[in-house]
Amino acid sequence: MRETVSNLVNTHRTRSNVTQEELALAVGVSRQTIIAIEKGNYTPSVLLALKIATYFKVSVENLFTLKP
Repeated sequence: MRETVSNLVNTHRTRSNVTQEELALAVGVSRQTIIAIEKGNYTPSVLLALKIATYFKVSVENLFTLKP
């Protein structure tokens, strides 16, 4: 059984009226990385997940959830 990670990055980003480019610059990655995270095609490292959570002032658990 393979587990996947779902996320609410897009939800928080759009609610905050932040572009993918702005978020990418703030956390030190490319816009393509943000796109891949939002689509569920890329699971960020713990460090990147923490940076994104800190940017939105939410917990990592609020952004990312493990799905069986």
